[in-house]
Amino acid sequence: MSITLGKPLGVCDKGKRKNNEDCIFPLSEVAVASDRLFLVCDGVGGAAKGEVASGMACEAMHVFFQTFLKNGLMNTSFVKKSVQYVEACFDDYVESQPGAKGMATTMTMLYVDDESVWAAHVGDSRIYQFRKGKIIFRTEDHSLVNSWVKIGRITEEEARRHPQKNVILRAIQGSGCPVEPDVAVLKDIEEGDCFLLCTDGVVESFSDDELKQLFANDTIPSIKEKLVEKCLSESKDNFSFYLIPVNSVQKKTSFSKNIHAFLYSFI
Repeated sequence: MSITLGKPLGVCDKGKRKNNEDCIFPLSEVAVASDRLFLVCDGVGGAAKGEVASGMACEAMHVFFQTFLKNGLMNTSFVKKSVQYVEACFDDYVESQPGAKGMATTMTMLYVDDESVWAAHVGDSRIYQFRKGKIIFRTEDHSLVNSWVKIGRITEEEARRHPQKNVILRAIQGSGCPVEPDVAVLKDIEEGDCFLLCTDGVVESFSDDELKQLFANDTIPSIKEKLVEKCLSESKDNFSFYLIPVNSVQKKTSFSKNIHAFLYSFI
């Protein structure tokens, strides 16, 4: 299978906050259809340099993939090792900058190879896969309110507005607090699908039903503009996202089918 992407569209906006603790990779102005690694991170820590944490996570994961990813090497273990590398980078930074102790970040990662799409996340930033207005895949938040949703204490809509909605149960911090990312291998990919990686500034602005309606009826550039417009109006947080459209998926024909077709031509 060969997956061809369309033009990725990214936004990283401070919204109604004074500073922006989100970070995306690659930078939106340089993103092209041939890119294969996408990251959206939301820094935690405020005075403890959340913006450093999100930026360092994006850069460190990019370096790790660029340095160590070889053909056939991509697997769940590789993704987990990339997070461990980020944690080691955090350790080095905090050792030289003690004031940054406690910095942390969420992480969403999408990597596209020839056979599948790899999705990984830590925290309450999300990854969606949309197809004709339906959600084919969605990550599950590592958050306090989501744990309450799972046991029926509150609804998903109540979770979006809850005073403790920003309390997360997992974040990348450092090797002293190691974290396990959730990793999914997505093989059900079709032409016209679109992936959305986003921070909680988007999540608090849109319900899943609102997103499904948006992705059912609009072009990718129009979706981008409507996401920005509503986040600026509804969100009190930074908001960042990447839209990654799938232009085509070419299925590989098996060897046996090729032979049968060749022999049939002589009949």
